[in-house]
Amino acid sequence: MPRSVNSVASRARRKKILKQAKGFFGRRKNVWTIAKNAVEKAMQYSYRDRRVKKRNFRALWISRINAGARINGMSYSQLMGKIKSNKIDLNRKVLADLAMNHPNAFKAIVDKVK
Repeated sequence: MPRSVNSVASRARRKKILKQAKGFFGRRKNVWTIAKNAVEKAMQYSYRDRRVKKRNFRALWISRINAGARINGMSYSQLMGKIKSNKIDLNRKVLADLAMNHPNAFKAIVDKVK
């Protein structure tokens, strides 16, 4: 009895990977073996960087809050400590937005905790 191969499924699997490789440069977009490796690596990067993005944004927020706090005569750690002790429930994302786009509102918060 001859060997049966499921060509339809194999082709569909390959098409799925090649579709994911759309936009890649050179043979990475249209040669199966190279595209498969490129897509696997891209998936690893995307999984990792979904977590790294959160770290990067937190660091950005902290630096913006620190800049705003220093303009108003405090350091970041002093400001965050006093915000916590005064039970003000504003997260770093909101504080960073206030420091960047609404400096008067941020100054009011700093004056309240001083």
